[in-house]
Amino acid sequence: MNIKEAKEEIKHTLLAYNRKDAAGRYTFPKLRQRPVLLIGKTAIMEQVAEECNVGLVAYTITHHTRQSAVGLPRIVTRCYNGKEVSITEYTLSEIIASVYDCMERTGKKEGILFIDEINCVSETLAPTMLQFLQNKTFGSHSVPEGWLIAAAGNPPEYNKSVREFDIVTLDRVRRMDIEADLEVWMEYAWKKEIHGSILAYLGMKKDHFYSVENTVDGKFFVTARGWEDLSEILKAYEELGVEITENLVGEYLCREEIARSFFASYQLYRKYGEDYGLERLLSGEMPEEEQQKKVKMAKEASFEERFLVTGLLLDGLNGSFLTYEKMDGETGAVYQELLHLKAFLQDKKDMTALDEFTDMKKKSLAVRLEAELLTADQQTTEELVIRTLEEFSLTIRKEHITETEAGFERIRQLFTEMAEKRKACAKKISGELEQAFRFMKECFGDGQETVLFVTGLTRNSHAAAFIREYGCDPYFACSEKLLYRKQEKKLQ
Repeated sequence: MNIKEAKEEIKHTLLAYNRKDAAGRYTFPKLRQRPVLLIGKTAIMEQVAEECNVGLVAYTITHHTRQSAVGLPRIVTRCYNGKEVSITEYTLSEIIASVYDCMERTGKKEGILFIDEINCVSETLAPTMLQFLQNKTFGSHSVPEGWLIAAAGNPPEYNKSVREFDIVTLDRVRRMDIEADLEVWMEYAWKKEIHGSILAYLGMKKDHFYSVENTVDGKFFVTARGWEDLSEILKAYEELGVEITENLVGEYLCREEIARSFFASYQLYRKYGEDYGLERLLSGEMPEEEQQKKVKMAKEASFEERFLVTGLLLDGLNGSFLTYEKMDGETGAVYQELLHLKAFLQDKKDMTALDEFTDMKKKSLAVRLEAELLTADQQTTEELVIRTLEEFSLTIRKEHITETEAGFERIRQLFTEMAEKRKACAKKISGELEQAFRFMKECFGDGQETVLFVTGLTRNSHAAAFIREYGCDPYFACSEKLLYRKQEKKLQ
């Protein structure tokens, strides 16, 4: 299955295992709660935990010994049949203790205990892992109810120390083999703002997305992780003005022919970005005569150039969608906070209460950060809201407004200005979309480049959200035409 299907399966498993009766007791027998075993992809647990709002404790098991996993022995005294005897008892496992620490810190009573590289454990730890998978225990200590056990391992071609699972182990888990799927990864790539040159290249060279070979001549591999890491270094080097070389690309794409091919494509991507001046074209600043020259150049271009220009257009629009999405999220967050502020000010005498309200927000944020209850994006949004409240407070003090009703009315005006900026941003992006479709239509008509362009917008969640809210007639017209073509092909 692909990674998207695996995520859905894990979510459904969490729901099934954590079902409760009317009295709040878990109804799925713990003995029948098979751990989930992922082969091929380990990076999805954080996403699942965040989307399901449950805790996550992740461990790479390879560095653990039996003692650190099970706990250390100690001598304790017990009384049996009236006689005191000394017995061995084990301290709480470090791994189980981490689960309780997570519950204490976050307040989340349900979650995922994720054990990575489980098929690389040492011989001495293997029996312990079998007990863990079957009984959900390390030594004598059990994983708390409400916690799904998930494990992951890499295929043998990734790691020579991988141990094959025996039937006894496989009969106690739900094995999911994760396969590389470019279509699914591209959806993820738009969300993660993967470098446009990579998206354009993989649109042309789909078979270059994933490749792993372990031969007598060496190990040759290109993976999704490699593409994502390469994207980050490309963006960082471009921002710093550092030269990007073929050797740098080869450090991330460990297959010479693919690294060389992508580096050539990347150089063309940068050059075409300058040649076509697409930023000026999208903004409508390019004179009609100059624009027609660009159209002629694109019409006469090679297959690769056409695809790269399409990728450049999508990348340029994506930057605008992200800008709007950030502004929209900030405006919405401030609006929600102003509703709370309005209620807070009702029984207050003067606008010094705004500073009191802001201080409460700061303390609340500090507590939730300490408990690790916020994602990085949520933290950024809350900090923005606090800064905005502080700016409102400063404006009110500058204008000598003290009465709460007049103060809140002034805040309402300031927020209206903020909302107008958001509206102006949306109007600008709508214009860019119109310009992009006009350029694509003049250059490529209904050809495969336009299909790639519309598909890219459809896959991009930022673009889809914007178009849902504000519409785009050329997009709907092209989508309808593509759907008709698909139906026609199916009928034929």
